[in-house]
Amino acid sequence: MSAWIFPTTADVGLRTFGRDLSSLFIEAAQGMQQYLSSQKGFEEAERSVRHYGQWEVKWSHQPLDHSMLFITWLEEVLYRCEVHNQWFMEGMAKVEEVEDGLRFIAQVTWCDADVVEREVEIKAVTTHELLVSFVQPGDVVTSQWPDVPEFQGPGWYADVVFDI
Repeated sequence: MSAWIFPTTADVGLRTFGRDLSSLFIEAAQGMQQYLSSQKGFEEAERSVRHYGQWEVKWSHQPLDHSMLFITWLEEVLYRCEVHNQWFMEGMAKVEEVEDGLRFIAQVTWCDADVVEREVEIKAVTTHELLVSFVQPGDVVTSQWPDVPEFQGPGWYADVVFDI
Protein backbone atom coordinates (compact mmCIF):
# COMPACT_ATOMS: atom_id res chain seq x y z
CA MET A 1 0.00 0.00 0.00
CA SER A 2 1.15 3.54 -0.70
CA ALA A 3 -0.67 5.63 1.90
CA TRP A 4 0.64 7.14 5.15
CA ILE A 5 -1.08 8.96 8.02
CA PHE A 6 0.33 12.37 9.00
CA PRO A 7 -0.59 14.53 12.01
CA THR A 8 -2.63 17.74 11.87
CA THR A 9 -3.79 20.06 14.62
CA ALA A 10 -7.06 18.36 15.54
CA ASP A 11 -7.74 15.90 12.74
CA VAL A 12 -5.71 13.34 10.80
CA GLY A 13 -4.21 13.57 7.33
CA LEU A 14 -3.36 10.99 4.70
CA ARG A 15 -0.68 11.26 2.02
CA THR A 16 -1.07 8.85 -0.85
CA PHE A 17 1.02 8.01 -3.93
CA GLY A 18 -0.09 6.29 -7.12
CA ARG A 19 1.46 5.51 -10.48
CA ASP A 20 -1.62 7.01 -12.17
CA LEU A 21 -4.70 8.93 -11.07
CA SER A 22 -6.91 5.84 -10.81
CA SER A 23 -4.45 3.96 -8.60
CA LEU A 24 -4.09 7.08 -6.42
CA PHE A 25 -7.84 6.98 -5.69
CA ILE A 26 -7.72 3.25 -4.85
CA GLU A 27 -4.62 3.64 -2.62
CA ALA A 28 -6.32 6.50 -0.75
CA ALA A 29 -9.47 4.46 -0.12
CA GLN A 30 -7.38 1.54 1.15
CA GLY A 31 -5.32 3.86 3.35
CA MET A 32 -8.48 5.39 4.80
CA GLN A 33 -9.93 1.94 5.53
CA GLN A 34 -6.71 0.81 7.17
CA TYR A 35 -6.76 3.90 9.39
CA LEU A 36 -10.36 3.21 10.42
CA SER A 37 -9.90 -0.46 11.30
CA SER A 38 -8.06 -2.06 14.17
CA GLN A 39 -5.42 -4.64 13.33
CA LYS A 40 -7.93 -7.31 14.36
CA GLY A 41 -10.54 -5.68 12.14
CA PHE A 42 -8.18 -5.63 9.18
CA GLU A 43 -7.47 -9.36 9.66
CA GLU A 44 -11.20 -10.09 10.02
CA ALA A 45 -11.89 -8.32 6.74
CA GLU A 46 -9.17 -10.32 4.99
CA ARG A 47 -10.79 -13.61 6.13
CA SER A 48 -14.38 -12.60 5.39
CA VAL A 49 -16.60 -13.42 2.43
CA ARG A 50 -15.86 -11.05 -0.43
CA HIS A 51 -18.41 -9.40 -2.66
CA TYR A 52 -17.82 -7.71 -5.99
CA GLY A 53 -19.43 -4.75 -7.64
CA GLN A 54 -19.02 -1.53 -9.54
CA TRP A 55 -19.00 1.79 -7.73
CA GLU A 56 -19.11 5.08 -9.61
CA VAL A 57 -18.89 8.75 -8.68
CA LYS A 58 -19.08 11.90 -10.80
CA TRP A 59 -17.95 15.48 -10.43
CA SER A 60 -19.88 17.77 -12.74
CA HIS A 61 -18.67 21.25 -11.85
CA GLN A 62 -16.38 23.29 -14.02
CA PRO A 63 -13.50 23.63 -14.34
CA LEU A 64 -12.64 19.94 -14.25
CA ASP A 65 -11.15 19.29 -10.84
CA HIS A 66 -9.48 15.98 -10.00
CA SER A 67 -9.24 16.95 -6.33
CA MET A 68 -13.01 17.26 -5.93
CA LEU A 69 -13.55 13.93 -7.69
CA PHE A 70 -11.02 12.47 -5.22
CA ILE A 71 -13.02 13.85 -2.25
CA THR A 72 -16.27 12.58 -3.78
CA TRP A 73 -14.77 9.08 -4.12
CA LEU A 74 -13.58 8.93 -0.51
CA GLU A 75 -16.98 10.19 0.68
CA GLU A 76 -18.62 7.42 -1.38
CA VAL A 77 -16.44 4.79 0.32
CA LEU A 78 -17.49 6.13 3.76
CA TYR A 79 -21.16 6.36 2.69
CA ARG A 80 -21.22 2.76 1.42
CA CYS A 81 -19.76 1.58 4.70
CA GLU A 82 -22.17 3.49 6.94
CA VAL A 83 -25.37 3.19 4.89
CA HIS A 84 -24.97 0.00 2.86
CA ASN A 85 -22.68 -1.97 5.23
CA GLN A 86 -20.06 -2.37 2.44
CA TRP A 87 -16.43 -2.25 3.61
CA PHE A 88 -14.14 -1.35 0.69
CA MET A 89 -11.14 -3.67 0.31
CA GLU A 90 -9.67 -3.44 -3.20
CA GLY A 91 -10.42 -2.10 -6.62
CA MET A 92 -9.40 -1.54 -10.21
CA ALA A 93 -10.58 1.72 -11.67
CA LYS A 94 -10.43 4.45 -14.26
CA VAL A 95 -11.01 8.19 -14.38
CA GLU A 96 -12.87 9.44 -17.44
CA GLU A 97 -13.63 12.85 -18.82
CA VAL A 98 -17.31 12.84 -19.74
CA GLU A 99 -19.50 15.45 -21.35
CA ASP A 100 -20.53 17.07 -18.07
CA GLY A 101 -17.38 16.57 -15.96
CA LEU A 102 -15.32 13.71 -14.56
CA ARG A 103 -16.32 10.16 -13.68
CA PHE A 104 -14.52 7.58 -11.55
CA ILE A 105 -15.57 3.97 -12.14
CA ALA A 106 -14.21 1.22 -9.89
CA GLN A 107 -14.61 -2.54 -9.97
CA VAL A 108 -14.44 -3.18 -6.23
CA THR A 109 -14.09 -5.95 -3.72
CA TRP A 110 -15.91 -5.39 -0.43
CA CYS A 111 -16.99 -7.31 2.65
CA ASP A 112 -19.77 -6.79 5.17
CA ALA A 113 -18.71 -3.84 7.33
CA ASP A 114 -20.14 -5.52 10.45
CA VAL A 115 -17.20 -7.95 10.55
CA VAL A 116 -14.61 -5.15 10.75
CA GLU A 117 -13.65 -3.91 14.21
CA ARG A 118 -12.94 -0.17 14.04
CA GLU A 119 -10.75 2.03 16.21
CA VAL A 120 -11.85 5.47 15.00
CA GLU A 121 -14.63 7.17 13.07
CA ILE A 122 -14.18 9.63 10.24
CA LYS A 123 -16.92 12.23 10.34
CA ALA A 124 -15.99 13.89 7.05
CA VAL A 125 -13.46 14.12 4.27
CA THR A 126 -12.40 17.78 4.21
CA THR A 127 -10.94 20.15 1.65
CA HIS A 128 -8.55 21.56 4.28
CA GLU A 129 -4.99 21.20 2.92
CA LEU A 130 -6.40 19.13 0.03
CA LEU A 131 -3.90 18.53 -2.76
CA VAL A 132 -4.06 16.18 -5.73
CA SER A 133 -1.13 16.68 -8.06
CA PHE A 134 0.88 15.06 -10.84
CA VAL A 135 4.62 14.71 -10.18
CA GLN A 136 6.79 15.09 -13.29
CA PRO A 137 9.43 12.42 -14.05
CA GLY A 138 12.49 13.01 -11.86
CA ASP A 139 10.74 15.53 -9.57
CA VAL A 140 10.72 14.68 -5.86
CA VAL A 141 7.95 15.32 -3.34
CA THR A 142 9.56 15.65 0.08
CA SER A 143 7.82 15.07 3.38
CA GLN A 144 7.74 17.15 6.54
CA TRP A 145 6.60 14.10 8.53
CA PRO A 146 9.13 11.47 9.63
CA ASP A 147 6.76 8.54 8.99
CA VAL A 148 5.90 9.64 5.44
CA PRO A 149 8.53 8.87 2.77
CA GLU A 150 9.47 11.10 -0.13
CA PHE A 151 8.19 10.27 -3.60
CA GLN A 152 9.91 10.60 -6.97
CA GLY A 153 7.87 11.08 -10.14
CA PRO A 154 6.40 10.22 -12.41
CA GLY A 155 3.13 9.60 -10.66
CA TRP A 156 0.40 11.27 -8.63
CA TYR A 157 0.18 12.18 -4.97
CA ALA A 158 -2.55 13.49 -2.70
CA ASP A 159 -2.86 14.99 0.75
CA VAL A 160 -6.26 14.89 2.41
CA VAL A 161 -7.42 15.66 5.95
CA PHE A 162 -10.20 13.74 7.71
CA ASP A 163 -12.42 15.22 10.41
CA ILE A 164 -12.43 12.63 13.20
